[in-house]
Amino acid sequence: MQKALEVKNLHKNYGNIQAVESVSFDINENEIFALVGPNGAGKSTILKIVATILSPTSGEVFINGEDIHRNADHIRRMISYLPEEAGAYKNLTGLGYLRFMADIYADNASQKKEYLEFAEEISDLKSRLKSKIATYSKGMTRKLLLARTVMSRPKLAILDEPTSGLDVMNAYEIRTVIKKLAKAGMAVLLSSHNMLEVEFLSDRLALINKGVIKASGTAKELKMQNQAENLEEVFMKIAL
Repeated sequence: MQKALEVKNLHKNYGNIQAVESVSFDINENEIFALVGPNGAGKSTILKIVATILSPTSGEVFINGEDIHRNADHIRRMISYLPEEAGAYKNLTGLGYLRFMADIYADNASQKKEYLEFAEEISDLKSRLKSKIATYSKGMTRKLLLARTVMSRPKLAILDEPTSGLDVMNAYEIRTVIKKLAKAGMAVLLSSHNMLEVEFLSDRLALINKGVIKASGTAKELKMQNQAENLEEVFMKIAL
């Protein structure tokens, strides 16, 4: 089976600072893979490299078997990236924003219609799509941004802290959508420092600290291996 993502021996240096060191992992189709760790662990740097925003110092990244360095333009049509601090144009309505983004992503009118209908469904904002984004809560804005991210049904969705700062209800709704997307065939790479969220969402995960993966596997495997009741205990035992 073709891997949705393969990361091999990835390094990233910022001058004398080593942000990512010898990181390797892969993601299957239909799989949610999480990078878990504290702020500054290197999670966002890895996501930006996979999203072709940053170049690695060394190492290889393949999406659907294609090298992102050699085929960056083509790769960008197979992936989509949602940064933690993403924003939307507040003077547009939600629907106007989705139409604007569909114009950018789609190759023709039929595809634009398909993307827009899917985004409306994913956002689940219904009549509020006619309201300006300036009137949206943080949770509503995040739902809109997630819908924008996945409207083209990318092979790989890259989500940086997808529920950061949201209340319990909005966070749960977004997690449920992410699981639904994965079941429908989308591979998902996400970062989080929320261990409960990761345990709910991920099929597999990697615990990362100071740019190094300390352990990886399913949440169940990691808890059993470390005789821990939850992932927080696992992290405290092996990742610090």
